[in-house]
Amino acid sequence: MTVHLEVAEGVGTLRLDRPPMNALDVATQDRLKELAEEATRREDVRAVVIYGGEKVFAAGADIKEMQAMDHTAMVLRARGLQDSFTAVARIPKPVVAAVTGYALGGGCELALCADYRIAGENAKLGQPEILLGLIPGAGGTQRLARLVGPSKAKDLIFTGRQVKADEALALGLVDRVVPADEVYTQAHAWAARLAQGPALALRAAKESVDTGLETDIDTGLAVERNWFAGLFATEDRERGMRSFVEEGPGKAKFL
Repeated sequence: MTVHLEVAEGVGTLRLDRPPMNALDVATQDRLKELAEEATRREDVRAVVIYGGEKVFAAGADIKEMQAMDHTAMVLRARGLQDSFTAVARIPKPVVAAVTGYALGGGCELALCADYRIAGENAKLGQPEILLGLIPGAGGTQRLARLVGPSKAKDLIFTGRQVKADEALALGLVDRVVPADEVYTQAHAWAARLAQGPALALRAAKESVDTGLETDIDTGLAVERNWFAGLFATEDRERGMRSFVEEGPGKAKFL
């Protein structure tokens, strides 16, 4: 299998495993979707890390496979490509991308599906599709612009240039830069801390933010309001407020 789901301490690691560069061929895309949906369903998975290994996150699509596809073939495949990445983006739990080495094309688009991105000092990110006479097709034109703004996204997409970790941090493309050998450890620690939090409230927070970014503010506020009120029916809310009153802030332990 080219993608594995490994679970420890409430954290599910979606591990790309297609050496040498984790090229995202059709089989890998479909496997990614399958495991993202499994991570969504499993109650023992409370947060997720996306990881490509110590040397490379994912260098992009399998170009040789794509070269053999004509217009009709890609019309039939394009939705499946997007659906595999959307399955990751819609995991209703905190998701962090642990980026080492290259995260290009589809690899960059996969990192964009996470809620938070920790990159190694050796990371290089970019959307080089324009150099093939194409545009990003797995969400890059949409998620990148929402993350860094339209002008910065257009610069990266129009030029196809790669950015190193420090520039990616300045652009807002990644959220933290660490030594390459600490990427997975720090990503897992971020996820493990959130895995101890109130699962339904975290889901509510993620859905409220993501929905609000894709709609008008009144609709976003309605989503927030409904989730906020609904959480008053949960045991986690009772536990959190009781702990605050009796012990002070930040001491609640959630199931």
